[in-house]
Amino acid sequence: MNTPNYKEARKRTKNEVEIREFRIDKSLVELGLNKKFFLKTYGCQMNEHDSENIKGMLRLMNFQETFNINEADFILLNTCSIRENAHNKAFGMLGRIKHLKESKKNLIVALCGCMAQEEGVVSLIKKKYKFVNFVFGTHNLDDLPQLLKNSFEDKKQNINVLSIEGDIIENIPVKRDNQYKAYVNIIYGCDKFCTYCIVPYTRGKQRSRRREDIINEVNNLVKNGYQEVTLLGQNVNAYGKDLYDDYDLANLLIDVAKTNIPRIRFITSHPWDFTDNLVDVIKKYDNIVNFVHLPVQSGSSRILKLMGRRYTKESYLELFDKLKSIPGISITTDIIVGFPGETEEDFRETLDLVEYCKFDSAFTFIYSPRENTPASLLEDNVTLEEKEQRLYKLNDLINKYSKEANDRMLNKIYKVLVEGESSKEGMLFGYTETNKLVNFKGNLDLIGKIVSVRINDAKSFSLDGEIVE
Repeated sequence: MNTPNYKEARKRTKNEVEIREFRIDKSLVELGLNKKFFLKTYGCQMNEHDSENIKGMLRLMNFQETFNINEADFILLNTCSIRENAHNKAFGMLGRIKHLKESKKNLIVALCGCMAQEEGVVSLIKKKYKFVNFVFGTHNLDDLPQLLKNSFEDKKQNINVLSIEGDIIENIPVKRDNQYKAYVNIIYGCDKFCTYCIVPYTRGKQRSRRREDIINEVNNLVKNGYQEVTLLGQNVNAYGKDLYDDYDLANLLIDVAKTNIPRIRFITSHPWDFTDNLVDVIKKYDNIVNFVHLPVQSGSSRILKLMGRRYTKESYLELFDKLKSIPGISITTDIIVGFPGETEEDFRETLDLVEYCKFDSAFTFIYSPRENTPASLLEDNVTLEEKEQRLYKLNDLINKYSKEANDRMLNKIYKVLVEGESSKEGMLFGYTETNKLVNFKGNLDLIGKIVSVRINDAKSFSLDGEIVE
């Protein structure tokens, strides 16, 4: 049994990262015959892509996916630890599963992902959720087939979570959720240690995939008709720093652009690692979309220092202005309100920054203390009522500028990747290069294609349009 250890998870050495190939014992490929699995995913795009790998392994083992939890022989929760709300959702789901397991004694239940890497979570599962058969973490995703086999044979709870810097496992099977857009991991882990964030403990150190492995993956996606890739990393801008002397994200984007895949995105960016060269590359290549998600977190330099963000409000705005020089670019962000010690003046600076940047949209959150992080030890002297009022005020401003950004698109024509049938009856939906949701009428044979759409109605969070022949 291996349980998570924060002290070990924090370690950063210069030890070489092991790169190994996924392997599965032949005896495991029939384990899932006549069995169904139910998978619930919480959290970020990295978690979503991990779940695509999980589905790939389970399909290799001949499991069939079900979206009816009552039919499942195996239930797996792939969890997120970024905020308390994600915790609550996962534990609430476990409570529901407990009642199901009482009536299905042979049901196998497991938990993985970032929550599995937390000492407190695993301790709670061992004490109060003994019906959970096994727990594994972000560093040993490829152990799933063997762990599952062990649980079918032995009903004892098995905790197998590694608190290590991390390796890279190539060629894990993948069952992609989208036929036209694909996630491609380029770097794992994070070494920034922002004071509020638990990700460096749950995902390990920054470690880049080899460029040839990334390009081969993108080339295969092109051959299979994919229209868009999103290059993923907890801090995607740090790509290559740990692996190469003279090859970074800008160089990688050039190589990916040369595969001629129609659209390239990358997420998530840390302002500290965003170079002028990267701005120039986005300008130069038409298939690198004019969209950047650039988390600011706060408009107060004092709070940014407490957060350990390593940039100031002024340096963020300098970068923002450089990005704004890219014609037609859309910039979105993340903002936290109510960080310990945040005063009304600090919050006013955040509103001032939003007034200046006029972001196309933003993910906004009330500060949520995370176990073992330095910020959790700070005196939290902002009341919940104050935090909620600040969030409401911030969201009003964000929504105002989101609507203004969409209004500027009226009567203009944009390229839209058609993804499927809209929730609006009789319509299709897709996304512009700048990641704007568009609904429009069209034939089903347009799904998976990039089409021209004229925008004729704008709301805060979506657009309506019509096909331009």
